[in-house]
Amino acid sequence: MGFKLKVEGNSTIELDKEIITGVKIKTDIPQDSNARSTDLGSTITIMGKVLTAVDGDPFDSTRQLGLWALVPAENADCYRKVTVEVISASQEVRKYAFPNAFVVDYKETYGDLEGTGTFTLIIKQKKDKMAQVSVEGGYSIA
Repeated sequence: MGFKLKVEGNSTIELDKEIITGVKIKTDIPQDSNARSTDLGSTITIMGKVLTAVDGDPFDSTRQLGLWALVPAENADCYRKVTVEVISASQEVRKYAFPNAFVVDYKETYGDLEGTGTFTLIIKQKKDKMAQVSVEGGYSIA
């Protein structure tokens, strides 16, 4: 199984299967409600490797994720269009699109035994734009 991430804003960030190791999608619904709530949210957690660019490889885009996490709320670029694709056997299992996503948390972890770092990116869709979230999938990719 593979994953692709595309973040579009003032600049474009793209990560693919060599970098991303896992994705979690969560719908945030209040647990204390006795009926379907209108207070919905949606969260995507993306885990991956921090790789060093060597021998002419493109630079590591995870650095750009870290910079996006530092954009203050006063700057409109803190909200970006995010697309996450889940691919298995040349089939797009799911494609999630968050048109107004923002970073909730970004972490990088390094150790002296692993030889590479890892990152975790947690993003959410802006609550007043939840109706614009799309979920697609189930078709082959060319």
